[in-house]
Amino acid sequence: MRAEAPFGMKAAYLEGHGGNAVVRVGERPLPARGPGQVRLRLHAATLNRVDLYMRDSGAGITHRLPQIMGVDGAGVIDEVDADETQLEVGQRALLHPGVACGRCEFCLRGDDVLCARMQILGEQRDGSFAQYVSVPARNVLPLPHGWSFAEGAALGVNHLTAWRMLVTQAQIEPWETALIFGIGGGVSLAGLQLAKALGARAIVTSRHAGKLERARALGADHAIDSSREDVAKAALAATGGRGVDVVFENVGEAAWPAALKSLVRGGRLVTCGATSGDQPGADLRRLFIRQLKVLGSTMGTVAELHDLLAFCQRHDIRPVIEQSFALNDVHAALNRLESGEQFGKIALVMD
Repeated sequence: MRAEAPFGMKAAYLEGHGGNAVVRVGERPLPARGPGQVRLRLHAATLNRVDLYMRDSGAGITHRLPQIMGVDGAGVIDEVDADETQLEVGQRALLHPGVACGRCEFCLRGDDVLCARMQILGEQRDGSFAQYVSVPARNVLPLPHGWSFAEGAALGVNHLTAWRMLVTQAQIEPWETALIFGIGGGVSLAGLQLAKALGARAIVTSRHAGKLERARALGADHAIDSSREDVAKAALAATGGRGVDVVFENVGEAAWPAALKSLVRGGRLVTCGATSGDQPGADLRRLFIRQLKVLGSTMGTVAELHDLLAFCQRHDIRPVIEQSFALNDVHAALNRLESGEQFGKIALVMD
């Protein structure tokens, strides 16, 4: 089944690397829909740090130029197979951004996020800063009633990443305490929302007093101003000298020493990013003497996204959207993300 669609579409795409000058907004071919795929008429996408990385270099990520940017998205189903039983034309939906092969050892054991041939929207394949995208039907989930397209889009990267970090990797328990670095960014805010809904205590850090106040309003139990406080000492003080059970970290090198020093003996550090650098000091003596666990995490599986979606509906959790920009204003949106001043997700609206 299909709805009428134009031959071409509007999109924000890369024609090179090196800053906003290589980001163009213009017409790109309408994506073809193969058997078993769904074509989505996108209404919103949100920005992620990888968009800046792809713009600036994309080093280490196999891709071809020109390439449409954008990892996550939500919209209305435009075309599906005639025998599709769970999705239909006109249905509001959101995306899981990782297209897995379905055949490697990781896919076969249900851990498709580790797929050896994974293609992620906006990285290895054309992305979601466009009016249309085509993906396998398993990558399309119904958008909850009453959610905006921007809220649905944001779930597929930031909240999914935070869910895998806290639930699958760190296996956080309701009686535990998590230290969340860099509150204000999308992943960290998602971590705060999920940690509190899971019953855990949450300590957050930021260099911005305003962000700390807003985090308290969202349920943070303690806030550390990293511009004037020693984070590790403050975290220990907030836990009566014990240390936190889980460190939720996506900053990398700059936060690593404080992150390790903040952990209780036997604690877990889970990381999904390295925006400040990827070569921190290992502090191996602390690691083995205190028997700490370091866990890497990236995005999440399709099954985890289904679980996350159900959890968010049950606990009335929605992504925080700070600001929305028109697709034509993608440069301004990228500048806002790059500034680090945002509190919540920055959205692009396709209409």
